[in-house]
Amino acid sequence: MAPGVRKSDMYKIFVRPLLFLFDPEAVHHFTFRFIRVACALPGVRWMLRTLYNYQHPALKRTLFGITFSNPVGLAAGFDKDAKLIDELACFGFGFIEIGTLTPKAQPGNEKPRLFRLKDDGAIINRMGFNNGGVSAAVERLKGRKSKVIVGGNIGKNKLTPNENAFDDYKICFEALYPYVDYFVLNVSSPNTPGLRELQEKEPLKKLLAGVKALSEAKEKPKPVLLKIAPDLTETQLQDIVEILLDTKTDGVIATNTTISRDGLQTGAEQLDRIGNGGLSGKPLLKRSNEVISFLRSKLGKNYPIIGVGGVMSVDDAVDKINAGADLVQLYTGFVYEGPSIVKRINEALVQRN
Repeated sequence: MAPGVRKSDMYKIFVRPLLFLFDPEAVHHFTFRFIRVACALPGVRWMLRTLYNYQHPALKRTLFGITFSNPVGLAAGFDKDAKLIDELACFGFGFIEIGTLTPKAQPGNEKPRLFRLKDDGAIINRMGFNNGGVSAAVERLKGRKSKVIVGGNIGKNKLTPNENAFDDYKICFEALYPYVDYFVLNVSSPNTPGLRELQEKEPLKKLLAGVKALSEAKEKPKPVLLKIAPDLTETQLQDIVEILLDTKTDGVIATNTTISRDGLQTGAEQLDRIGNGGLSGKPLLKRSNEVISFLRSKLGKNYPIIGVGGVMSVDDAVDKINAGADLVQLYTGFVYEGPSIVKRINEALVQRN
């Protein structure tokens, strides 16, 4: 290691510049293959756990009947198809959320559909729920060995009309029920046409009540959470609050990506070339925290809130928790900052406890 270079900087100095030379989606698939191959070698998983895991009693959190070893999770979208649960668990996450999964496999939107905004510490994606289908993910989950908490993020197929959306969520729920610890209903991605219409009051209430009833019918019900968009008005957020409480939904994840492009350093010409998609990363932090603060003020101090959006540093994670989040999730921060960010956040939370 070069003199004066911290371990946490190694990724940003040596690895990230190389990865960022190539197409983001191609890099994502390459990284998955590399991690899988590397973790098959003797001693590698032990080494990763040694480098990146940090355990302390003060980090434990218990929400909706589940005890998390630490409050830092991997957001949905990174391991859509549950291909690397055991390997990613080595990086110190307290929980991993797979998906969004749909009943049938679907290719998603046309490529290119994943873009870096380096000047903003952000990513724009319009993936479109590309996944291999819930049945393929279930087969992988059957073989997982790690004890990390796994959430199942579920959605509807692109061609399924909104009036039939519940049928898709039901298929995914029933298939995943034996293999995940909690469920997340994704109605907030901007990349599936019409999906966000399910956030409107009546269709959302019907959908949440339906999936919650599926869970309650089981011998051991599992938590059902809702993931919402950051682009909702205060009136819409108030409707969300009422629906969460009326349907006894177990928690909320705030927030998904945004369609806003306000305040970006990236030039308008480049943004026009990129086109539509959901923005994640640093520019989302402020709005995500505003939504979390609103939800906390309306839902009370004990209602479970998972915060996601713009966590790029230790301070960002602390700010999100101070805004009202019980747990936080990473995606873009994991890409830009590397795996050491998980351990750094957890260490800081213990020191500030």
